[in-house]
Amino acid sequence: MDLGIQNKVALVLASSKGLGKAVAIELVKEGARVIICGTDAVALAATEAEIRSIAPNNVASVVCDITDEKQRKNLVEQSVKAFGNIEILVTNTGGPAAGSFEQFNLDDWKHFYNLMFLSAVDIIQRVLPGMKEKGFGRILTITSITVKQPADNLISSNAVRTSLLGLVKSLSNEVAGYGITVNNLMPGYTNTNRLQQLVEKNPKVNEVKDTIPMKRFGTPAEFAAAAAFLVSERASYITGQSLAVDGDWIKGN
Repeated sequence: MDLGIQNKVALVLASSKGLGKAVAIELVKEGARVIICGTDAVALAATEAEIRSIAPNNVASVVCDITDEKQRKNLVEQSVKAFGNIEILVTNTGGPAAGSFEQFNLDDWKHFYNLMFLSAVDIIQRVLPGMKEKGFGRILTITSITVKQPADNLISSNAVRTSLLGLVKSLSNEVAGYGITVNNLMPGYTNTNRLQQLVEKNPKVNEVKDTIPMKRFGTPAEFAAAAAFLVSERASYITGQSLAVDGDWIKGN
């Protein structure tokens, strides 16, 4: 299937590893020109080299801590300088700290808000004018299954990431007339390096498979395929939606 994103400019946040990296690779395979970013310069360089082996001229990278406003501004500026106005934006962050409510002080909550919500709002604001000008845009937020079914000891993710659902639904209404879609993906337990490390530290993590109807963890490629479709021309009539890629782990609708 031709997804219609050949030569589209895509910015994927937190994409030096994990799900962000998988999405970036999938978009490049579909012919998009992709800007990747992350805080780990070594991992970022390795991912850029890997993508260049697939499409030598279709990737650029920027070291960026998305919790820093100045670095977010520089990220967008460098992205536009590399390939032109951003047409596809995939917001993403690393996993927040685990813990219960009383373990976190107000400064912790400010950090969670900046990491998981404000970073997305800021970058969306910076790329939206260019999307409106082109009459085309795809905004995709990556959250977590915890926004629909809260997980124990992950109150920071349960609380803050849920706010992105309201943003997605509200913003999708505001920009639909400009040819811009806004959607959200909720990854379930996916076999990333981070999950593998958790299993190595605590083999009982593998028991989570028993709570997943498909009885296995998802793969980054499976998640990336869903992301690529939602940011494609083919998904032009899908907006304001939150899709779980979780093997049916979420029990509600």
